[in-house]
Amino acid sequence: MSEVAEPQQFETFEETPPETPAMQVEEHTVVAQPAELPDIKLFGRWSCDDVHVSDMSLQDYIAVKEKYARYLPHSAGRYAAKRFRKAQCPIILVTAIINCGPREDSTRIGRAGTVRRQAVDVSPLRRVNQAIWLLCTGAREAAFRNIKSIAECLADELINAEKGSSNSYAIKKKDELERVAKSNR
Repeated sequence: MSEVAEPQQFETFEETPPETPAMQVEEHTVVAQPAELPDIKLFGRWSCDDVHVSDMSLQDYIAVKEKYARYLPHSAGRYAAKRFRKAQCPIILVTAIINCGPREDSTRIGRAGTVRRQAVDVSPLRRVNQAIWLLCTGAREAAFRNIKSIAECLADELINAEKGSSNSYAIKKKDELERVAKSNR
């Protein structure tokens, strides 16, 4: 008596399984279309479209284009993570930075005991970085042991730098660096 095993038949679901109450979905759900994003304004007030970089060499390094626009211009150090990414950091103090960045500097050339200084051109990225450093240093030194707050000193420094006034620490240092470089040509 040999029994032949019948092949097992698997149940196939060609039809959709019966829906449970949890699976039922309304057919007439209305999905709200996202509204168009408003224009990105700096600090919620000023448009970045009005900012123009007049110095052609710094146009790639002072990022005020629509592509780099931010709602809040706080980077929390994220631009320092990748090389040259800081060139995309949005900068709004355009005229002050153009006026404060030295175009020419001098470097030390020589070996052992013989050292002489040689005039060199400054790259645009270093020019922007050095201008920001000079502005900050000038504001910090002006506020040290002074009744004025750091915010007031920074505002004065930026206004004087934008005007090109010699009352600005950054303008004085820039002129000094360029004068030394000119003498070392």
